[in-house]
Amino acid sequence: MEGDQQAGNGDSTSLAGASLAHFTRLGEGAFHRHLAGTHGVAVVLFTAPSCGSCRAWKRLLPLALDGIADALYEVDVSEATGVAREYGLFHLPTLFLYRDGRFHAELQCEARAAAVRAAILALLAAPAQDEP
Repeated sequence: MEGDQQAGNGDSTSLAGASLAHFTRLGEGAFHRHLAGTHGVAVVLFTAPSCGSCRAWKRLLPLALDGIADALYEVDVSEATGVAREYGLFHLPTLFLYRDGRFHAELQCEARAAAVRAAILALLAAPAQDEP
């Protein structure tokens, strides 16, 4: 759908194997479709314009996940309210880990590159969790 992806950020396939410099913004219509078509490891950052912690995580994740994640997605829950309701999101930022287009786990750790890397690697080594 037009408007579901921010211009200039490319699609999920353009990020695979490259340095993670940009987030692909997903809206209501593109969320499930893009994730289902994503190969490898993807991280979804649920944000809102007024969330200062979200901005800090957005700066941290590309560096912390370089060489681990193949795609980074951002969902503004103030626009994608249906997705926020579907997952019962109340606290921001919220981070979900996907593997080969399927939910794998929710990421919960402190906002430090080493902690993020360790948490992601531990989650990827464990079996997938149930989708919220």
